[in-house]
Parts: sequence; C-alpha cells; structure tokens
Amino acid sequence: MLLEAKDGEETVVLKAAAASVQVQVEPVGRWFEAYVRRRNRNVSASFQELEEEEESSQESEDEEFQLEEHPMLRTLDPKDWKNQDHYAVLGLPHLRYKATQKQIKAAHKAIVLKHHPDKRKAAGEQIVEGDNDYFTCITKAIETLSDPTKRRAFDSVDPTFDNSVPSKGEGKENFFEVFSPVFARNARWSSKKHVPKLGTMESSFEEVDNFYSFWYNFDSWREFSYLDEEEKEKAECRDERRWIEKQNRASRAQRKKEEMNRIRTLVDTAYSCDPRIKKFKDEERARKEFEKKAKAEAKKKEQEEKERARQAELEAARLAKEKEEEEAKQAAQQAKKEKDIQKKAIKKERQKLRTTCKNWNYFAENETDSVKMMEEVEKLCDRLELTSLQSLNEVLASGSKQDCKAAVEKQVEEVNAQMQKEREAEFQARQAARSAEQASGGGGGGGKGWNEEDLQLLIKAVNLFPAGTNARWEVIANYMNLHSTSGIKRTAKDVINKAKNLQRLDPLQKDEINRKAFEKFKKEHSCVPPSIDNAAPSERFDASGSESNAAPWTTEEQKLLEQALKTYPVSTPERWEKIAAAVPGRSKKDCMKRYKELVEMVKAKKAAQEQVAGRKK
Repeated sequence: MLLEAKDGEETVVLKAAAASVQVQVEPVGRWFEAYVRRRNRNVSASFQELEEEEESSQESEDEEFQLEEHPMLRTLDPKDWKNQDHYAVLGLPHLRYKATQKQIKAAHKAIVLKHHPDKRKAAGEQIVEGDNDYFTCITKAIETLSDPTKRRAFDSVDPTFDNSVPSKGEGKENFFEVFSPVFARNARWSSKKHVPKLGTMESSFEEVDNFYSFWYNFDSWREFSYLDEEEKEKAECRDERRWIEKQNRASRAQRKKEEMNRIRTLVDTAYSCDPRIKKFKDEERARKEFEKKAKAEAKKKEQEEKERARQAELEAARLAKEKEEEEAKQAAQQAKKEKDIQKKAIKKERQKLRTTCKNWNYFAENETDSVKMMEEVEKLCDRLELTSLQSLNEVLASGSKQDCKAAVEKQVEEVNAQMQKEREAEFQARQAARSAEQASGGGGGGGKGWNEEDLQLLIKAVNLFPAGTNARWEVIANYMNLHSTSGIKRTAKDVINKAKNLQRLDPLQKDEINRKAFEKFKKEHSCVPPSIDNAAPSERFDASGSESNAAPWTTEEQKLLEQALKTYPVSTPERWEKIAAAVPGRSKKDCMKRYKELVEMVKAKKAAQEQVAGRKK
C-alpha cells in the first residue's frame, strides 16, 4: 500500500513492481555447520551465540561460586580415599555433578594453596611423610574429577543420590508432589537429552503417553565400575588380571540389572498411581461403551428394518397366495359348473337315446332281440361322449326306423370293435409281462418258476448271509435247496438273477411279499395240532400267565435280548424270567422261542457254509 502524499505533492506510479520470487538458499562452510548444530539442538539461535552465552554463564558462575571446606578434611584416611566424597574434599558439595572443569580446577588450586605440605611445613605444622598425609585425599579427588571417565564412574555412585522409590500409598495421596522430584532426580542418568517432564493433571494423552514410553524405554548411562572390589593393575600376571576383569564385569552387570529394576519399579508405581491414567481409562471405557451402545442401536435398527421388510414380504406373499387360492377356487367352481353342465347334458342325451330306442321298441321284433339291443344301447350310453351322443340323437330324431336302426347298429359295431382292440392290447401286455418274468428267472431251476415260499426263503437267506460272506451266493443256493419244499434245485446263477429281479420290483410288491411271509409265519406258529389240545404245557415253555406276542422282533428288542443272554448265563436261577423282564413287551415264552429260532438259523448257516467248503475241496 502506498503512503499518502504530503500537502502540495502527489503520488505517481512510474513503473509496475515486479512479482516476488522465492529463492532457496543453502548454507555452506561454517554457516552449514552452525545450521546442523542448531537443527540438532532444535533452537533458532546461532551456534556461536549459544556458545558465547554458555561461556558467559559459566564465567559468571565461576565468579559467583564459593568454596565450602570439608570440616573433617584433616582427619581423612589417605588409605580409604576411594570411599571419600571427592566433591566435598575440593569444597564443591553444593555443586557436585553440575560443577564445570574450570570450577573444579579453581577449587583445587585454592585448596592446594592452603593445604599443600610445603605451605603447612613453612607455617610450622608437623607433616606426615609419604602418602599417609591427608593431602593425598586432595590429590586423589582432583585425579578422579579431572578425568571425564573416572568422574562419570564416581558420579554414577554419588553417595548423596537418593535411590529410593515412593510407595503406592504415598503416590496416591499427592501424586505430582511425590513423583515429580523423583523423576527429575533420576533424569540425570538419561543418555538422551530433553527428558520429558511428568506434567500436570491437564496434560494431554499424547504427553502422558510420551512420558511413560520414554521411561519404559529408559536408556541409562549409569555404570558401576567405581565399585570394583579388585584393581586389575595390582595383578601379578595376565591370568590373574583376566580373572579380576571377569569378576568386575559380573558385579557391574548385576548392579546395572538392579538399577534398571529400580527404574522399572519407579515407572510401574507411578503408572499405577497416576490419576491421569485412570481418567484416560475411564474416558476410553466410556467411549467404547458409547460406541458399543451406538453399534447395538444401529444393529437393532437394522434388525427392525429387516423385520419390517420380512413382514412386508410375508404380507405380500400372503395376499398373493390368497389371490391365487381365490383364482384357483373360482376356476375349480367354474370347472365344476362346466362339468355339471356336461354331466347334465350327457345324462339328457343318454335319456333321449334310451327314450328314442324304447319308442322304436329297440328296433326288434321279438323280446330276445329287444333285450339284446337294450344292452347294446346301455353300452353306447356308457362309452360314447357328448358329441357322439348328440350326433346320434340328431340322426334318430330326423330319420326313419330303418335309418335309425342302421345308425344305432353302426355305432354299436364301432364301440364293440374299439373294446375288442382294448382287450387284445391288454392281453398282449399281460403276455409280455409274463414272458419277461420267465426270462428274468434264468435257466435250470429258475425256469420252473418261483412260488411265494421260495421268494420268502430267498429274502430270508439274503438277510441271513450278508455281503462279505465267503462264496455268498453258493451258500444261499445250498440253504434254499436244504429248506425248500418245492423240490427244485437252485444254482447260484438262479439265485443271483432272482435277487436282481426282486431289487427291481416296486416297493409295494416287496412289502406285499414280506406281509405274506409274516402271515404265513403267524399262521404256522399260532395253530396248535388237535392231537395235543388237551396236553399240559411243559415247564420249560410255561408262559405263567403271560400271552404270546406274535409281532416281529424289532432291532432294539433283538439287541436287548442278546444283552440279556450275556448278562444272565445258563447257571443263573430263574434265567428266562429275568431275560423277559429285560426285554419290554416280550414274555418268557417269546424270548425262548426267539432263542430257538436264532439257534436254528446259526446252525443252518454253518451247515450251508460247510457244504460249500466241502465242494471246493
């Protein structure tokens, strides 16, 4: 924006201003070095300015610091120099690890000027010869603190450092007041700078998470070489020096492990007592509960929508079904009406035909011919359709007696010819079925036919010798030859062909064969010969008040019977009473009869198998 012109002057634009252009500038040389240091320190000031400020601050601190002489300096034991506080010996107990090298050198210079043996000797003080003088402690102190490695080792075991960890009871009452100084105190051991602070109750979740992530992955530079019990310089040989180094490494590793456990305990205790963690968990729980509730409501709403859609579909289907049923009902009623109309029309035409023929005396001269023609007319009434009846009635209504008789006789001949064709077709079909049945029976004994007894015996043998039986069909043929009363000898081929034929039978025919077999079995086992009507039943088959059940045995009853036979051996008193009690619905007599049948079946099976085996030999 241009400035306003003064009085008597005017603003004139001589030339349009050029557009601004952004130019990327890269630092090089010492400026690049300063840029890298600023970026690493995450500061905007130049490295030189920071160095100057740091040096000026150190100089000001050097000018301001004061020495605090150790009150027990003169009483220190030079031989126990390793357990002394080096900072206190040099008069820097208030600065300790924060003291700079300049401050340490200045303090050493000041204390040497005061406590040097030559100074004290000149002052008339008696001096202890050798390393037994307390000045040796001052020398050891400056040797330790002036060497960065030795000073780091001594700082790691600072005797004034508080290693204690607050308890949960202390932390829950005043969390920030208790744990803030503890974390600030332990931050000095961090290998990384910019250690995050504990913060306040208003700290965000990211800040709290960053704080605990840092401390759970805490990298401590603290090491415990200062506490080595043995000095490898005192070793007399290489093996001893290696042994000392091994012992020192083990003790350092143990102390390092204890230190990391202490830090982990501190972080765990703080995490469990931190009220912000509880607040965040409550917020997270409330958020999840809200999301869960919203999800449940959405699911419920979706289910309700689906239910409404399903109900609508059901209602539409119901209406469509009702409509379809109504249409079908109307169609059925219409068909019924048409059928009734047709029946009435046929009935009317039949009655008309009978009346016309009756009026013409059935076109006969005598009673015999009249009765015969009456039968033929009734046949026409039963066989002819409505159109044929109407055509015939029209001819009868308009023609003479001879014409009517000719028309009726012609129609009778046509109906008789049609009936004759139907009878011939039925006879041929019956003949074809009989021929097919005889052809399926095979040659040999199969050509002579199978009666009902042989069919029942075949079904029984097939069930008695299931698939997998050795030489199964030869065994079945031998079994039938032994038990058949027809006297026809069957071969394995005959049995196979008939079994295949039975498999092709309709299920109703199979049921009919099984029903006849059961009726025959019931008849044979229910009738009693008249010669023994008055005989007293034996004790073995005495039913003792129970009636015999003639129904066939089911699979479940068979299993119960077999289990009872195993449970109660022959030596069991009242064995058959107990077996009958174990099979519901069966009496003692039923169980004993069934047992005899099973024994006979097993014997017959063995005999058939032995006979086949003998033939093979």
